[in-house]
Amino acid sequence: MTFGFAVALSDARVVPVLTVPSVRTAGPLAEALADGGAQCVEVTFRTPDADQVVEQMAAQGRLTVGAGTVLTAEQAERAVTAGARFVVSPGYDPDVDAVCRKLDVPFLPGVATPTELMRALTAGLETVKLFPAELLGGLRMLRALAAPFPWARFMPTGGIGPAQTPGYLAEPAVLAVGGSWMAGPALLDRQDYQEIRRLTAESMEKSTP
Repeated sequence: MTFGFAVALSDARVVPVLTVPSVRTAGPLAEALADGGAQCVEVTFRTPDADQVVEQMAAQGRLTVGAGTVLTAEQAERAVTAGARFVVSPGYDPDVDAVCRKLDVPFLPGVATPTELMRALTAGLETVKLFPAELLGGLRMLRALAAPFPWARFMPTGGIGPAQTPGYLAEPAVLAVGGSWMAGPALLDRQDYQEIRRLTAESMEKSTP
């Protein structure tokens, strides 16, 4: 990961993780999140049109848009072609890593064990996603992983809500927290952009040091 992106991630503090079911919601969703103060978002590749969602949200020009749940090199290429500025995966895949290096895009692999963290660090990736953070033990697990590797930095994601976020952000090893509560499935289904904007603004305000 480039130093510049690490700084951007640290500035963002909270990264909305989005599973967007319809391309037509991408533009209004990007506006609502940006109006609420979001700087970076992660669009998961769990829907058939995820690359189009990335493209439309990136075209708004107000957010740094990344792709999440990227499982293959082909998905990584599609994501970056669509405008993704970073790539996130549930785990470390060398082919995804290679594509991101070729395209000069930061790659955040998911880790759940010391062995997985060591593999990512050995590959030169010092910023990783702790996933699924809460199921793994939350802050206790993060502190246990960070202790032997003080240069590692984390974006914990998975099961984290607004109540847990301040605790994570207080940890020196944490650059940002990923979460879906600001634009969950129910809010997206009813296209409640006003509530998405409100939840985003509330989350960003609470995350400010």
